[in-house]
Amino acid sequence: MPNERHTLTALVDNEAGVLARVVGLFSGRGYNIESLTVGEVDAAERTSRITIVTSGPPQVIEQIEAQLKRLVPVHAVTNWTFATSGIEREMALARVSGKDRAAAKAEAAKFGARVLDDGGQATVFELTDASAKISSFIEAMRPRGLSDVSRTGVAAISRDPG
Repeated sequence: MPNERHTLTALVDNEAGVLARVVGLFSGRGYNIESLTVGEVDAAERTSRITIVTSGPPQVIEQIEAQLKRLVPVHAVTNWTFATSGIEREMALARVSGKDRAAAKAEAAKFGARVLDDGGQATVFELTDASAKISSFIEAMRPRGLSDVSRTGVAAISRDPG
């Protein structure tokens, strides 16, 4: 079976050790985590959302979902790969220190990236978009003098309430 990329979110209790249990589930079974983001979503309810991007054959993804749902601090699991009303985004910061920063700025503008800092010997760009577009932006910046990149990981949310 071919590997498929999936974005999963787990709504969990915001307490010590929960992230370690979720990550332990993946590492203990040899599943790879390609992206991991965590943030509190409701301070009053003390809940956080863990967003995980992973790859595997469909039966492995189903296993991961089922095992996540069985963890005690997990309230809900969503597979955004199958949710038609889901939106995924990632943010990246890229530092370009090539000689022709004007060309880098023109290329970055094509992607909708904005300049955060243009002082000193480098220009720092920010881009928020789908992961594939972020990867394309990074590849486009390599010949322009890309010297460093920081990516946040994927965040996902539903377009519709529910």
